[in-house]
Amino acid sequence: MYGSAIWPVTLESGALVLRPIRYRDKREWSEVRSRNSEWLAPWEASNPAPGGRLPSYRQMVASLNAQARQSTALPFLITERTEGFRDPQIVGQLTVSSIVWGSAMMATLGYWVDKERAGHGIAPTAVAMATDHCFRTLGLHRMEINIRPENAPSLRVVEKLGFRDEGYRQRYLHINGEWADHRSFALTSEEVPQGLLGEWLRGRTGRS
Repeated sequence: MYGSAIWPVTLESGALVLRPIRYRDKREWSEVRSRNSEWLAPWEASNPAPGGRLPSYRQMVASLNAQARQSTALPFLITERTEGFRDPQIVGQLTVSSIVWGSAMMATLGYWVDKERAGHGIAPTAVAMATDHCFRTLGLHRMEINIRPENAPSLRVVEKLGFRDEGYRQRYLHINGEWADHRSFALTSEEVPQGLLGEWLRGRTGRS
C-alpha cells in the first residue's frame, strides 16, 4: 500500500463522514475554527521558531496533500450529515500523520472537534473509523495518539476506545507557545482483531 493507492479515501459510519480536506472548504473550515478559537487554543500546535507563524489555510492544505501523495498522511475533515443541509457539515478535523512503512508499519493520529458537537461520540467514532482503515485496509500495525495531560475530553476518547497509556513524553510538542508534556497512548492491530469501530458502537448501544 504505497503511493496514490492509499489516497484519496472517504470513510462513513452512520451520519459521520471522514473525507479529504479541500481548498474550497476554506470558508466553512475557517468559520468553525473561529467559533472554537478559545476552546482549541490550549491544545493548538505552535511554531517554536522566533517569530514563527502557523501556515495559512492554503499552505496547510498544500502540505497535507503533499504528504498524502507521499503516503505519509491521511488528512481528513470530520463531517456530519445534518437535517436541513444538502452536504455533510464540518464538525472537526482528523489527520493520520507520520506514517512509517517497512518494518514499523505505524502512524500517529490527531484530531479536534467543534465544541458544540463535543460529547456526542463524534471524536471516538472518527478515531475508530480511521484506525480500522489503517489497520484493516492499509495494513498498519500500530496507531499512536499523544495528548496533553490537562486535556480531559481527549483523554476520555482514548480511554473509551481502549488505547494503552504508555507514559509521559516530556516537552514533546510545541503547543500554545511552549514546549508541552504529553501522555502517549497506543493500540496495535492484534488488540482489536474484530475492528475498533464495531466494538465501540456496540459498547455505546449497551450503555444507552
